[in-house]
Amino acid sequence: MEIIVVDSKNDDNNSSNGAGAYNSEEDAMREWWRTRSLNAPSPFQQFGPCGRIMKNSAMVMQIQDPASQRLTWYKPPLTVLVIKKVRDSTVLNPFVTLVEWLVQEKHMVVWVESAVLDDPLLQEDTKFQSIKDKLVTFKDGRDDLTDRIDFIVCLGGDGTLLYASLLFQQSVPPVMAFHLGSLGFLTPFQFINFQEQVTNVLEGHAALTLRSRLRCVIVRKSDRLKEVAREKQNCLFGSTKINNNLLNSDNTEIENSISATKKQSTNILVLNEVVIDRGPSPYLSNIDLFLDGKYITSVQGDGLIVSTPTGSTAYAVAAGASMIHPSVPAIMVTPICPHSLSFRPIVVPAGVELKISVSPDSRNTSWVSFDGRNRQELLHGDSLRVTTSIYPVPSICAQDQISDWFDSLAECLHWNVRKKQKCLDELSDLTASGSEDTLDDLDRM
Repeated sequence: MEIIVVDSKNDDNNSSNGAGAYNSEEDAMREWWRTRSLNAPSPFQQFGPCGRIMKNSAMVMQIQDPASQRLTWYKPPLTVLVIKKVRDSTVLNPFVTLVEWLVQEKHMVVWVESAVLDDPLLQEDTKFQSIKDKLVTFKDGRDDLTDRIDFIVCLGGDGTLLYASLLFQQSVPPVMAFHLGSLGFLTPFQFINFQEQVTNVLEGHAALTLRSRLRCVIVRKSDRLKEVAREKQNCLFGSTKINNNLLNSDNTEIENSISATKKQSTNILVLNEVVIDRGPSPYLSNIDLFLDGKYITSVQGDGLIVSTPTGSTAYAVAAGASMIHPSVPAIMVTPICPHSLSFRPIVVPAGVELKISVSPDSRNTSWVSFDGRNRQELLHGDSLRVTTSIYPVPSICAQDQISDWFDSLAECLHWNVRKKQKCLDELSDLTASGSEDTLDDLDRM
């Protein structure tokens, strides 16, 4: 990718060698995720004259000062992806103006989704027709944009930023989001002076907020075929007498089983939250929650929200969770209408692995969705593994990390908005609260 974050200590190439022997492959995978999680804390390692933390060669991240997260470029960006809010006529003019300016003034290669060009109102725009042939198009779900885009501009609401996150399931280019939607919590830029703002970003004058994402893996009960296939393969190759025809046929069966398993266990990265709920069932959901392989609790209610700090101001805050700044390395676990008065939302460290599964004695199955998309059913025996991804979304700040977030809290959620209390005037307060007899008594004294 063509960006770096100043003072970053990230090293994705480190391995977990030396971390000790693992009891199982699952333990090894859990340790792999933990040591490579986003913003895993790296505390001060010396305590007094003698105490210290044991050295861990697999530690690859540390908490940074937000002021150190500045955008810089290895070389000037050449390709830009413009994401427009669909089915919104108010975004058409800004979209055409921005694309024309990027092509003619900045001489950049502009990518847009092919579905955007199908808008009838856009087809009638004469200005757009003159630059239409200069655009590069892609189709969601078919074309891979990995390492093709240097810079992203979003025009619309918060959904455009979520869509940008969905398009890039690994490294994400820097995202500049303009507020042209209804809420705009994640879109800090105004479009009025877009030329100056975009130019500043292209020249490397911008602060970044690294918004962590959750890596979600659904493990189906049928995935046990992989283990069976692996054992079968070991038995076959452990024998000294192997029939070639039998070997070829068995290997084909093994490869098919493993291929089917990989399709079932596809990684999904989410920016806001993953939601597990009871779906259309009239019964309470009964979901078991594990943290790093240890049973924590069962959720009996409408479901569970596992969210990033960015998602803490979305569905989670409506369910009673606290609001967490996106730079805080954490994962939030929030129950949805739990049938318990003492079940409060909790915050766990970034890097732990959460396992969510349908309880064996549950009356019904559960349903899971990822940032409101890709909704699917979790059956008995299935599980969902969630941890922090090493691929954050580098969101460009209009001012800085702190100002942008608190401005969004005030403007979008009206955080701590109330009428200001009047100042206390002792004489007027005494006059208003005292009776005439009391005042006369005071005058006689």
